[in-house]
Amino acid sequence: MKEKKTAGSKNVTLGLLTVYLIVLTWIILFKMELNLELLRHMNLRGINLIPFGGSAVVNGKADVSEILLNVAVFIPFGIYLSMLCREIGFLMKVLPIFAVSLMYEVLQYCFAIGASDITDLLGNTFGGIIGIGLFAVCSKIMGERTVKILNILAVAGTIIVVAFLALLVAANM
Repeated sequence: MKEKKTAGSKNVTLGLLTVYLIVLTWIILFKMELNLELLRHMNLRGINLIPFGGSAVVNGKADVSEILLNVAVFIPFGIYLSMLCREIGFLMKVLPIFAVSLMYEVLQYCFAIGASDITDLLGNTFGGIIGIGLFAVCSKIMGERTVKILNILAVAGTIIVVAFLALLVAANM
């Protein structure tokens, strides 16, 4: 019976991770556009290899809000990976977070749909690390119920985020 619950919980988490990655891809690569024709004319190709410089600086000051958004948007990734792969070590959880973030930055450059920035890569990876840490703390506090409780919270959060994004799309049509 416990194996069936664990498999069901894992499937819920996989579904949530899939929705999360689809929404993340739509936000990062497609800039929340439904009309992909607009992306063809974007022609924004830049690369910044200086951490916390270049595109992270606006009017001579660090754009902390963009950095914090990059961190925040990858926190769920660390949580989902930790929920799905509890038996693997810390670095093996950080590696896919780093790889996915790097993939987004490379694709933005290749398709000229955004500036590739080392600051984004660092912020995204740090966000994933925070997510891994949050899961560890939750596991210490909640024990065996952690995945179930986080799945319930994540389903509610996912519904709210998807509904909010649908409202944004509808309002901008």
